[in-house]
Amino acid sequence: MNIIDFTMEELIDPTGIIEGRRYEFLLDIEVDEEDELYSSAGTQIRLLVGDNGEGPFIINYFIMDKQDEKYIELALEEDEEQYLLDFCKERLVQQGE
Repeated sequence: MNIIDFTMEELIDPTGIIEGRRYEFLLDIEVDEEDELYSSAGTQIRLLVGDNGEGPFIINYFIMDKQDEKYIELALEEDEEQYLLDFCKERLVQQGE
């Protein structure tokens, strides 16, 4: 899995109910054709990341086939989740978050 493009946005909680900070990453990924995540139109992961002062963590993620914009009902492997989290941590450090 390779991340070929991404966007990042901080999600603001207007109620103040949620502790810490929340971010949404939209990650365009590239995978091998043999991978069950493969789509000829591309695959995107919507990743929600939280940081409550103890370091960033994955809240949830959604995998989407970009061709029909439908969610793919699959779970990532632990090493894939860690790869995505490490990528997001690096971007947050670069942004000074």
